[in-house]
Amino acid sequence: MNSSLPLSASPQNPSTDLESSTIQKQRKELQLLIAELKDRDKELNDMVAVHQRQLLAWEDDRQKILTLAERCSMLENELHKRNETIRTLTQRLKVLESQQNDRRTTLENTQQKLQELSQKATDAALHCQAVEEKNQSLNCSLLELSAKIGQLQAREQELITMLKLKDKDILEATNHITEFTSKFKKLESALRTVKMAESSINKEKQDFKLRLKQLTFEMNKLKDDLDEKTKENNEQREEIMRLKQENNCLKNELLLNVEKANRQDQLLQSAKSKQVRTNTELSNLRQDSCSPTSKLQRLLAESRQMVADLELSTLLHISPCCSPSSSSVHMTTELTEALCKVQLPAMEESETKLSLFSL
Repeated sequence: MNSSLPLSASPQNPSTDLESSTIQKQRKELQLLIAELKDRDKELNDMVAVHQRQLLAWEDDRQKILTLAERCSMLENELHKRNETIRTLTQRLKVLESQQNDRRTTLENTQQKLQELSQKATDAALHCQAVEEKNQSLNCSLLELSAKIGQLQAREQELITMLKLKDKDILEATNHITEFTSKFKKLESALRTVKMAESSINKEKQDFKLRLKQLTFEMNKLKDDLDEKTKENNEQREEIMRLKQENNCLKNELLLNVEKANRQDQLLQSAKSKQVRTNTELSNLRQDSCSPTSKLQRLLAESRQMVADLELSTLLHISPCCSPSSSSVHMTTELTEALCKVQLPAMEESETKLSLFSL
């Protein structure tokens, strides 16, 4: 009986040594995990700072978008005003064209009247020349008669009858002369009126020509203004389209940043909850030393899962601006496989230690 007691005590010593060694190793691993968790906490704080910077940048972009929207509304109002001015100018052009056509018709009518009056003036001048020739011939005949009076006094009696006849002719001629003189005076007054009308018509023609030149100059100016305003309208439309495209791009970027921030917040919350669990279970493990194997297995599994989640979150934080393309997905899968390969020998070692501890 006495020999059996030391034999039973001898196998207990290596078991206690194994337990103490495993506990020390597990404590070292827990300390390493705690240090890693502190590093992860620092990284999370850095991520929070970066997130705050992104929020500030988002607010700046929002203010810029508001200013751009106000500028777009101002440009649209200016476009409406310039379209109204263009409409009024086109209406004014139509009115000026109609007035120009009316003035052309009046010019043509006045030119026709001038031609008629010139023809009448030429006819009157020819008629006046004929009357003057007749007057000259009559004056010559009178001079001849006065010269022949002295010679024909002897033949007075013979020629009384002829003189009476000639007197009648002279009276008729004088009547004709008076008539011609009255007509000549009338024609002179008509010529004066025609000359006055011609001078007034020439003045009106010059005025019309000057007015036409002014209207053509105004028309060219208005056409140049219309071309410039159409160019400005096209440039403003291009700027509005470019600003709308930039606004859409900024909205898409904001949506992507908000989604990434939500994902990071979820990962942070899960990491915090897992850290709280590990702390509570460590306290429970210190209190309950009866069943340490199952709790240690749980703690190891949760800590490994937490480390994997934190590494995935860091990978997501490293590439926040990249789109979820096929290359980024391939990289994340390769990194997770590498982490699993690294964690598999550690899992096997812990399982062997736990099996030895249970034995």
